[in-house]
This record gives sequence, structure tokens and C-alpha cells, in this order.
Amino acid sequence: MGKPVVYIDGKEGTTGLQIYDRLADRKDIELLLIDEDKRKDAAERKKLMNEADLVFLCLPDAAAVEAVELVENPATRIIDASTAHRTAPGWVYGFPELGAEAREAIRTAKRVGNPGCYATGFISLIAPLVRRGLLPPDAPLTCHAVSGYTGGGKKAIAQYEAAEREPELVSPRHYAVTLEHKHIAEMMKISGLTRKPIFMPMICDFPQGMVVTVPLYLDMLAGSQSPDTLRAAYRDFYAGARFVAVRPDDAPACGFIGSNNLAGTNDLQIFVCGNEEQVMLAARLDNLGKGASGAAVQNMNIMLGLPEETGLIGQES
Repeated sequence: MGKPVVYIDGKEGTTGLQIYDRLADRKDIELLLIDEDKRKDAAERKKLMNEADLVFLCLPDAAAVEAVELVENPATRIIDASTAHRTAPGWVYGFPELGAEAREAIRTAKRVGNPGCYATGFISLIAPLVRRGLLPPDAPLTCHAVSGYTGGGKKAIAQYEAAEREPELVSPRHYAVTLEHKHIAEMMKISGLTRKPIFMPMICDFPQGMVVTVPLYLDMLAGSQSPDTLRAAYRDFYAGARFVAVRPDDAPACGFIGSNNLAGTNDLQIFVCGNEEQVMLAARLDNLGKGASGAAVQNMNIMLGLPEETGLIGQES
């Protein structure tokens, strides 16, 4: 059997470029490239998609839905990096660390929705607690999150990296202030929640990195819980996960959780901080790594039967 053939539809976008960077030097796959002058040629895109064993869609939501319709080859498999199909029927959610069943579903899937960056952090914290019966699905949750500006896409990147930019961009900025955000649907569904969390994201003046936090009263949880018991629960849930690590009880030793420490990696770190009454659950990751392109490559590896860490190994926390 020859090498798997892979095509990236939307390679010029932020996620597409990062996927390409992770695949360009791979010798275990064949990467199809579209001629620059045909990037928006539907017929040429359709041809390449149907020649590929696996297609990455790195497009806006509406364009991703249209792109799926171009795939007529029943053997072509798709990883969609947009929001369009993350909760859609017939699509598998691409978060393999959620357990053996999740990883097996990805391995055999024809269609995989790649997780959102904020959703990855939130789900990594909340899904284990709900699935273990520690947190009720209707718990009233608040989620705060800080992200680098690359999470805002090309427009935000251009604003932040302009030679003469607006002075207010130096300050962290809250957005989605109507408390509506496109990641909330997957945050709820994949975590098993029945009550919508209050989600408050913030974009900041650094390129890559993210911290997602959820504060809890310990009496919201079943049984007698403490920061130590929660760390143990996370370690048990993520046992064997290459890219998810639970930080020790003295972390962060400096008293600060930096947002960009994992930039350039596919790692995700979980912190449990607090006292005998309250805890702050925190997930730190790269919004363009485990929050986007790194996760997409990890899912590709699983789907193609390649070692999961290929192209991602050596990116240590």
C-alpha cells in the first residue's frame, strides 16, 4: 500500500498554514498541493479532495459545509477545523483523550470535527468530572479564558501586528460580551452538560497560548473533595495520555499561570488550585496547537493508523 494522500483545503488560513507546517516534511504521507491560481477553483478543489485519502477543511463554517458536498469519493475522510460539524450528526468529535471509545471512534471515522480551542480547555476540565459523577450536569458554571490574538483569525492578527496599531490593543479585551460564543454548543454537548455555562473569553496582546479556567465551590461536587482528590481524579482519567498532564500540587510554584508557556506545542496542562472551600480548575494549551492544528494532525495520525505523536513528538511541556 502506498503512502496516505492528504489535501488541505484552505491552506492559506491560520490553521491551514500551521497544519501544512506540521506536514510539509513528513515522509510517511503524500501531500497534495493546489496551484496558487486555482485556490478558489471549485472544480480543481473537488478533484484534489476526491483524490485524497484524507482532507483537512480549514475554512469558514459556510464554506466548510459547501466543501463537504464536493466530496463524492466514499473513501475520502474529512477533518473539519471549522465550527460547522462539531456537534453535527454523523460526525465524531476529535478529542481522543476523552477515553478509549473516543479514540476508537476517531480511528474508524469518516468525518471528524476538530475541537475548538476554548472548548478543548473547558472540556478537558469538565467532562471528566461529569462522566465520573462528581459534577452534576446542571451545575451553574462560569468559565473565564485568556487567549493570544491568533485565535481571532487573520483580521485580528493584522490588527495586532500592524505597524501603527490602535493603542487600546495593548490592553486585554473581553469579547462575546452577550455571553454567546460559537464554542458553547460543543462545550455543553461533549462535557455532558444540560445547563449553559457562562463563558467569558478575553483576547490579549501576545500571539499564541491560552488558559481556560473554571472556578468551583467544592460543595458543588459529589462526595468529599479537595484539590488533592481532584488532581488524582484527573490523573486517573488521563492516564496514558501523551499530550495531557496534570500539574503537581505545588504548581504554579511562582503563583502565576502564564498563558503562553505552551506556545508551539501540542500539550495541555491541567492545574487544580485552591483551598478547602473553593478550587480553580485551569487548562493551559496553545490555541493553535492542541487547540487547532496540532489536534488536527493528531487526529489525522489516529485515522491513518500512524503513531499518534508523529509530527508532534519532542514538543515537551
